[in-house]
Amino acid sequence: MADKQSANNLAEQVMARLSADIRGGRLAPGARLPTEQALTAAFGVSRTVVREAVAALRADGLVVTRRGSGAYVADPAAGPFRIVPPRDTSLADILNVMELRLAVEVQAAGLAAERAGRRQLVPIRSAWRAIDAALQRGEGAIAEDFAFHRAIAEATGNDQFPGFLAYLGSHVIPRQSVRLDIDTPAERRLYLEGIQAEHTRIVTAIADREPGEARRAMRDHLTRSLDRYRTLAGGNKNGRR
Repeated sequence: MADKQSANNLAEQVMARLSADIRGGRLAPGARLPTEQALTAAFGVSRTVVREAVAALRADGLVVTRRGSGAYVADPAAGPFRIVPPRDTSLADILNVMELRLAVEVQAAGLAAERAGRRQLVPIRSAWRAIDAALQRGEGAIAEDFAFHRAIAEATGNDQFPGFLAYLGSHVIPRQSVRLDIDTPAERRLYLEGIQAEHTRIVTAIADREPGEARRAMRDHLTRSLDRYRTLAGGNKNGRR
């Protein structure tokens, strides 16, 4: 548990330093981010820490990746507007955003089930499998989880849905900002596998073109997450991570 927490703290530190470099102009928009090997050497951390940090930057819209080319600095001014700065996120903020997501993503899942063809199903299944792969590596699958929800939004055929998720940015995956009270790596793994089982139900409903079931599956998934954080908020009066 201590080792995992240490890795998470290191990833946050690397993300904060890179974010400061990007926002401060030391890493200009369009510039290629240093390689994973270079970042590992520069910060004295593991590859896993670097990957988590870059994934968090990507979820925040500060970095974009190009297949076969690497990661590049995005234009901070063009990034998604933040409801609150990520480091100031409180449990109350998380609950408010998740209630908003319920109102939008349930409908998105239903529309995806109605409209998605084989081509639109590919990125949904790809992101779903990527979550499994990340869990096998012992990672939190934050970027992969975001990609999964984004792929469903894209499958609606309505640009406003993925635009909404881009607007929310890192708030889409609350465990990036607020940690649940999970005592051991085994418990954390079980928790993430439970989330993935909920994802599986959503994928199946969309692939089977069952809009009603897709909406129910997404509603159950987000409601369970909302309940988890409401429980946590009940034991944390300050609502801070």
